[in-house]
Amino acid sequence: MTDMEAMTQSLEDYLETVYMLIADGRPAQVRDVAKNLSVKMPSVVKAIHELKRLGLVTQEPYASIELTEKGRRVARHVLDRHTLIRSFLVKLGVAEKTADRDACLMEHILSAETLDKIKTFTERQ
Repeated sequence: MTDMEAMTQSLEDYLETVYMLIADGRPAQVRDVAKNLSVKMPSVVKAIHELKRLGLVTQEPYASIELTEKGRRVARHVLDRHTLIRSFLVKLGVAEKTADRDACLMEHILSAETLDKIKTFTERQ
């Protein structure tokens, strides 16, 4: 089973949010992840525990969430899928806000083959 196969949609969203907070130069705190995903803090704590179990994040008690090297790699893959689908939808004429929301839903269900075809199509446009 690959890293991506072990992940649920929800865990991918948590990992992507942690990655984006860190990329923005902000510490990834439980409260910030909760706010960004519009969930309660206990849900974040549970998800972070699972991401730790998968070796994707580390966190000392009451400290920021950090990505492991593996976590950065998986999070980057998740974000790249989102960005690709969002770009594809925008090129089709979908409004940016709608494209972002739809990409968030679609990134979890599209096959690798479909994503490859979208990438090829998008690169030619």
